Amino acid sequence: MNLLARTVLGAACVAAVAMPSAAQDLTGAGATFPYPIYNKWFSDYAAKTGVKINYQSIGSGGGVRQISEQTVDFGASDAPMSDEELAKAKGGALLHVPTVLGAVVITYNVSALKRPLKLDGITLADIYLGKITKWNDPRIAALNKGTALPASDILVVHRSDGSGTTYVFTDYLSRVSTDWATKPGKGKDVQWPVGLGAKGNDGVSGQVKELPGSIGYVELAYAKQNKLAYAEMKNAAGHFVEPTIEAVTAAAAGAAASLPANTDYRISIVNSAGKSAYPISSFTWLLVYRQQADAKKGKKLIDFVKWALTEGEKSAAKLDYAPLPPVMVKALIKHLDTVTLASK
Repeated sequence: MNLLARTVLGAACVAAVAMPSAAQDLTGAGATFPYPIYNKWFSDYAAKTGVKINYQSIGSGGGVRQISEQTVDFGASDAPMSDEELAKAKGGALLHVPTVLGAVVITYNVSALKRPLKLDGITLADIYLGKITKWNDPRIAALNKGTALPASDILVVHRSDGSGTTYVFTDYLSRVSTDWATKPGKGKDVQWPVGLGAKGNDGVSGQVKELPGSIGYVELAYAKQNKLAYAEMKNAAGHFVEPTIEAVTAAAAGAAASLPANTDYRISIVNSAGKSAYPISSFTWLLVYRQQADAKKGKKLIDFVKWALTEGEKSAAKLDYAPLPPVMVKALIKHLDTVTLASK
């Protein structure tokens, strides 16, 4: 079953189990990037505790909006909220709770390529800026010596919705390309110079799968489950790195040591200096109000998040996410203990 079918089926199943005892259930919305693992967590947790969680995989922008308006019990985002966004949240202070680490991979549909494409950040930025338009461009050829590249056009695919995956991707491009930083810049939604838009990681995956000559960016699990080719990226240390669990963990290694003392957790790890680090790696976050207006729901939510950070993490690697470092999990449990519960 491909990821799109799995996503539709999974969403239907989650919605179905969330219908009874609505007052006892939790609702959330946001990022598509972590949806495969979140869907498993919600299913496993319902089987274990009877607590049913209805999650709308609508993109990080939608998740931030819904939690800010208090129309859901928790949000989910791959892009940390800005100070301005936090100030507008109607329920007071919001905590960013990292859950897993993931990789944004560069997928492509070029049947002539028999081995993984190699790219660096500046070349990738210029493809998305529309400066490089052919697969056999000399700059791509220089990175892929000995590989016969077709003379066909490059068809750029990007997200059309407000997206944390886009935030991670454009955060990376802004770090490696001055032209990108000064023009489109970074954000959940940017003004794309070129390309075709698609909604969600599943939408981008579907377009790349169907369109010869296309290139896109998606979370690793979506590329694997759709059997899409993905590039090896040149990292800050000058090494070409495949997006693996180990490479994502290496990207987080430096940040993890300082995170326990940091109560904000809005940390970027793109273009990490580690020699084995995959450069387009990121945390993904749950967004939880520090002051829970409904004590019963609040307790259910915090109990679930603590379970996800401990038992749930064991499922991460099987779904192509990197689990959080144990020292960070301990700090996050203490972080969650600052949440207060108040009856309405």
